[in-house]
Amino acid sequence: MTFFTYILASRRNGTLYTGSTDDLITRVGQHRTKALGGFTARYGVQTLVWLERHETREAAFRRERQIKKWNRAWKLDLIESVNPEWRDLYDEVRLGDLSDVSNWVPASAGMSGDRSEDDT
Repeated sequence: MTFFTYILASRRNGTLYTGSTDDLITRVGQHRTKALGGFTARYGVQTLVWLERHETREAAFRRERQIKKWNRAWKLDLIESVNPEWRDLYDEVRLGDLSDVSNWVPASAGMSGDRSEDDT
């Protein structure tokens, strides 16, 4: 099982939130829909700008606590070291290799559903 420490932002250089979880997709989805209320809902913090994988829940939680103690400049440097454009990483994580779907064609493309007599 993989565990994550992550940082969300309201916008580039905006309000930041640091958390940890074992289900990053679900947890970020909860932040994005404001399902849990609280800090991220109140301040519109929903863009996944940084993440780090860990092998244990304890390691992810320790890293979360460490980052929360950092000053803001260190957090900004951490984000910009891997994500200088402040891209939202949510779809990349959620879709994996499918994040660039510009050439994707559904498996049913070209199939009308009509069958000719030769097909029966």
